[in-house]
Amino acid sequence: MSEIKHNTHHTTTRQGYDLHKTVVLVGMMGAGKTAVGRALAARLGVPFLDSDAEIESAANMTIPEIFERDGEPFFRAKESQVIGRLLDEEKGILSTGGGAFLSEGNRQMISDRGASVWLRADLTVLWNRVRHKDTRPLLRTANPHATLKALYETRVPVYAEADLTVDSDGEISIDNMVDRVVEALMVRPDVLERK
Repeated sequence: MSEIKHNTHHTTTRQGYDLHKTVVLVGMMGAGKTAVGRALAARLGVPFLDSDAEIESAANMTIPEIFERDGEPFFRAKESQVIGRLLDEEKGILSTGGGAFLSEGNRQMISDRGASVWLRADLTVLWNRVRHKDTRPLLRTANPHATLKALYETRVPVYAEADLTVDSDGEISIDNMVDRVVEALMVRPDVLERK
């Protein structure tokens, strides 16, 4: 029920924007790319795209299964193809897997055809969000916290190359995160403008 209320709440303003390029949400697992992405797409009245979901439906397998059967390099190649296709097909909000932005080719493609927004959350926030889930293939290790910390330290400097950065502090509601992202995007009229 709350979902319905949440969506009707924005009907008056949601069409008040013109999205010129796909907005690609990047960041660590647990940063809120999917949740914020869905809400942002609803607010702007544009499609929500999820590269992980697209890969799973194309392969008819879950991402952990793809990792196990075909390995990470195969998965990353598929991921690049899917992101390229989604960037070409329609303008919307695209949520990507945590590792997608690490590829220089992907970063270039996203920057050329869309705009990247890093949802920046600190390690404590991320750990609190992911520690009870076993759907994260990269955290299936003896010490998942140490693994997450190592991934975080490796990836943060790369995420910092995103076009825009929006902080997610763990206390803020999804709606307020959407406000922050919209505000950040408004400095890029080539990406988002009010009608």
